[in-house]
Amino acid sequence: MSELMSIVYKPENAEPTEETYLRVPLKQAVLVVGYGIDGDAKGSTGGRQLNIMAADTLRELADEGFQTHPGRMGEQLILADVQIDALPVGTCLKIGDTACVELTEPRTGCGKFERHQGKLRQEAAGRLGMMARVVEGGAISVGDSVTIVASARE
Repeated sequence: MSELMSIVYKPENAEPTEETYLRVPLKQAVLVVGYGIDGDAKGSTGGRQLNIMAADTLRELADEGFQTHPGRMGEQLILADVQIDALPVGTCLKIGDTACVELTEPRTGCGKFERHQGKLRQEAAGRLGMMARVVEGGAISVGDSVTIVASARE
């Protein structure tokens, strides 16, 4: 069964850091429609509200020397048994009882990713997860089930 393995966020009052992504682990959070994780400085109003990665992919990247502890790749949510990189844009994922997110675009990495990892983003191309937007808000918790539902564009 697919499940939510990790939730991390950047507190709104956190000081910027150059040496690593600042992410604080949470056991539970609230997803807010049109924003992302409640209280997350990385939240936004566009299609890049959440960065979601697959646990299996993170294990592969760790074997290649990437730093993959929760939040170290810049992700906010880690899912088990969901091949997130293979899902098409527009796919919706139900997390827990009420929350639903829509995948909006593949994540490509940036210069900050390269600085933090000490590796080129091309070394992880196609395996950096997906960006998503919250289409139905609600509480989520580590261990919640994750279900792939019909595309929001259908």
